[in-house]
Amino acid sequence: MNCRGKRTRVSPSFILFEFRNITGNPYVHIFGIGMPVLMTVVIAKVMALNLSDESVLSTVVTGIFLGMGAMIPLATILMGYAATYSQELEKGIPQRMELFGISQTMTIIHRIISELIFQICAFAIYFIVGFFILRIQPPMVSGLICYIICIGVLAVISFMLAHAIALFCKKFAIVYCISMMLYFCIMIASGMMGINYEMLPSSVQAISKLLPTTYITKDFADIWLGKEYNFMPMLQAYLFVGTFSGIILFFCLKRNGRKIA
Repeated sequence: MNCRGKRTRVSPSFILFEFRNITGNPYVHIFGIGMPVLMTVVIAKVMALNLSDESVLSTVVTGIFLGMGAMIPLATILMGYAATYSQELEKGIPQRMELFGISQTMTIIHRIISELIFQICAFAIYFIVGFFILRIQPPMVSGLICYIICIGVLAVISFMLAHAIALFCKKFAIVYCISMMLYFCIMIASGMMGINYEMLPSSVQAISKLLPTTYITKDFADIWLGKEYNFMPMLQAYLFVGTFSGIILFFCLKRNGRKIA
């Protein structure tokens, strides 16, 4: 393959192109924005029927709202991007992009940027709905910054894992099945499906402790309100999942590179 003339700079037009691809996927809007909003509102209304103390209810609803927000990167990137990229692989689009001097590295960079921009837009809608419909407590500055960082890192990890799954399986049907199963398994293990962490079997709890989403779901209300919190278990979960996803992506890129060559 002729590698001369490869693009090595970030292109705003390329980012806009990738962003349009994201927004053109209807499942991203359904599962990535609509479902978190709907589930948060429904669960919050149920909690309102069982809790009479306004302050306690507000704290519980805030925790639910923040936890459900983790569904957005999981749905839009882990499931949505994996499915979209697998369709491109089936059609040979990445190989054609290589012929036009667009390397895999630059493609990944542009797509991560576009996905993060979409996350900002999705969370803007999510927070607007949350603050107008639900009784969300205002955050401390440190809590808000921490939430943005945690969600941003979760989005990058989801991207690495989604890209690796698509590269490894390549077929849309298989990739979509695996990513959707992983999506729902993470939600269940993290306590996003109405089953609290404490209600899970001990074997499932052992897996849940390795997932960053578990700590976002069950603990982030304390961080949001500026309360004292031990970040070490959450940090270890992020390091474990991030390292795992990065290693898988590295080997999938190497494997795919050898096949192209």
